[in-house]
Amino acid sequence: MKKIIEFLRNFHHQIYKVMLFLLAIILIVIVFPREGKFKYEFQKGKPWPHEDLIADFDFPIYKSEEGLEKERAEIAEKQAIYFFDSPREVEEAYEEYQLNFDTEWQRFMGMSDSISSQLDEEKRETYYARGKELMGKIYAKGLIELHSKIEGKGKDFEIQVLRNNVAESQTIGDLFSISEAFDFIRKQLLDLNEVEESLILNTLEESLRRNVSYDKETNEHFLQLALEDISPTAGMIQKGERVIAKGDILNDQRFQVLSSLKKEYESQTGDESQLSWILLGQILLVSLMILSLALFLLNYRREIMRSDMQITFLLLMIIFYVVASKYAIDSESVNLYLIPFCMLPLIIRTFFDVRVALFTYLVAILIVGFIAPNPYEFIIIQMMAGILTVFSVITLHKRSQLFISALIIFGVYAAVYLAIGLIQEGSLANTNWKFLSWFFLSALLTLFTYPLVYILEKIFGFVSDVTLMELADTNSKLLRKLNMKAPGTFQHSLQVSNLAEEAIRAVRGNALLVRAGALYHDIGKMNMPNYFIENQNSDYNPHDELAPEESSKIIIEHVIRGIEMARRYKLPDIIIDFIRTHHGTTKTQYFLKKYKEEHPDEDVDESIFQYPGPIPYSKETAILMMADSVEAASRSLSSYDGKGIEKLVNSIIDHQIQEDQFVMSNITFSDITTIKKIFKKKLMSIYHVRVEYPD
Repeated sequence: MKKIIEFLRNFHHQIYKVMLFLLAIILIVIVFPREGKFKYEFQKGKPWPHEDLIADFDFPIYKSEEGLEKERAEIAEKQAIYFFDSPREVEEAYEEYQLNFDTEWQRFMGMSDSISSQLDEEKRETYYARGKELMGKIYAKGLIELHSKIEGKGKDFEIQVLRNNVAESQTIGDLFSISEAFDFIRKQLLDLNEVEESLILNTLEESLRRNVSYDKETNEHFLQLALEDISPTAGMIQKGERVIAKGDILNDQRFQVLSSLKKEYESQTGDESQLSWILLGQILLVSLMILSLALFLLNYRREIMRSDMQITFLLLMIIFYVVASKYAIDSESVNLYLIPFCMLPLIIRTFFDVRVALFTYLVAILIVGFIAPNPYEFIIIQMMAGILTVFSVITLHKRSQLFISALIIFGVYAAVYLAIGLIQEGSLANTNWKFLSWFFLSALLTLFTYPLVYILEKIFGFVSDVTLMELADTNSKLLRKLNMKAPGTFQHSLQVSNLAEEAIRAVRGNALLVRAGALYHDIGKMNMPNYFIENQNSDYNPHDELAPEESSKIIIEHVIRGIEMARRYKLPDIIIDFIRTHHGTTKTQYFLKKYKEEHPDEDVDESIFQYPGPIPYSKETAILMMADSVEAASRSLSSYDGKGIEKLVNSIIDHQIQEDQFVMSNITFSDITTIKKIFKKKLMSIYHVRVEYPD
């Protein structure tokens, strides 16, 4: 028991990481469907590459979705159109006719004498009866609603008219349209003068209602019954019958037979013993894929393996896309290609490098490909789009880059999909153009990468290039405060950032990170700015009144004060690391030497004059240490010439190497040689040193 406890105590970090990977495997396997996978891959238009396939069981040949859609469309086209004859509409029309006639009669009676003299009050009932008689003739035949379903149809087109729940077949020509009804009325009123005609015509115009209307509910009911009668199958393959022979070209018919076999095979692998083996296979497959990611990180990105938060982030991204994919596959309204898979490498590339982004993306796509329909097509499309997206947007600095990447994603999706269609079909005639809309929407969703990056930064404590650019803005609150309180230190920080940025570019490091780190590395000097030489504007030096160990303590404390201030201003930990490591475990040599001169016979405790560390742990922090020391020392040169600057740069960096300040950094001697050259060149440019030509 004691050994177990000791083992857990000594290796708890490693055990925790293993548990993270195991948990990811379990969650992914839980999402996977519990069904077998057809062991053959096949493509339309390609020859069958395997041995002759014999059916192990009876199975139906399912119709293709395109065929079913065509059949549904034909049924909808041939479906009888139902209209409803409403007696209530006729009754209301007669009621309105009586009211409207009274109104029209009063209007005509109120006209001038020349007109009203032609209208005899005694004829009122005659005109009323004449109009009502015409309404009766129209409704005896029927007044039909001109619905879009019969628009453009001929007079002989038959419809079904429901009267008292009994359908009667009639042609459109058997019924009046509204325009035909008024033509009929005008012909019947030819014996009247203009005023008499307008009396009856205006009254009928305001009173007539369409009594034969489109019956939406009945049409939908009968259409649904007809659609339900469609058989999803078109034949049967018997057990022992040859499904396909080796070398046969997969035309439409053979492809549909194989697709039917695949569907039946996957649906039938559902008994308990089979499910156990399927589960075991899924566990092995997912474990190998997650293991490949773990081995990649262990061998090539150890810094990520050391961070539980970074491992958690990468695994959560994979799990999220697997879960989203499973939802899209099971959903009837959401297509798998709507999910913005290309957002995954973009987000990961924002926080890590290209290799990590691509490898994680590859693992996620392969896992999803196992449950995706048409996995070959899915993996090819996603791989091409993801690779080109990552390499087209190396760094996410500008919002416009996202629009460019969205266009690239859509273009690649469409091009690869159409190319596969051409290979399989030999033409674009059967291309499902709806997929282009899914591709377009997926590309648009990648525009949400920017806000997502901000949210993920806050959750996982990462720092993106966009945040680094914001931090490197010299108008930020903390840097303006530094400029006000310690202007000399601010100028020193600017020079250090320029030196370090130029050097880090040459050795392929993170230029934005080192620039931001350089600008903040000395913020602790704001606490007591006059004790640092770059801020002293006169001959007075407060250190002259202090003992060397006291002066050393003040100088060393600027690191601690800087860390405290950075935390108050909520600077990211990765920036605080620059403050913590920019002096490493070096010593304040000037005050140590002065102390030894004042106490020649005393054993000196050099730890009093030593910075607490830690030493730099990366290229960026190492280069900042070099740039900081070189820039500060260059201000004390008595004369600026090429040899003097070269000697200064070499001596300072070589001394740091001798003190093992870079042993934890992934920096090589070749990198250091390059850095020295850049520092010399930059300092000569800063101090306007001319190149010495031979006499």
